[in-house]
Amino acid sequence: MDQLVAYIVKSLVDNPDKVEVTTENESEKVVIIKVSVDESDLGKVIGKGGRIASSIRTIIKSASAKSGRRFIVKIS
Repeated sequence: MDQLVAYIVKSLVDNPDKVEVTTENESEKVVIIKVSVDESDLGKVIGKGGRIASSIRTIIKSASAKSGRRFIVKIS
């Protein structure tokens, strides 16, 4: 799932080499995906009113539906 998030975010930003995606297992069924980008690209990833960030979370939720795990995407 982290590769999917990295692909989506890298296609949105101007500095794809500064995108870092890390994962943390909070429990067996909950995984936190942390995305950090350059400060100049933060607005492009979050979007107006958080629409792009919400869309990324929706895509990840749909892609992980069959896995039985919950993925939380945090952008900083």
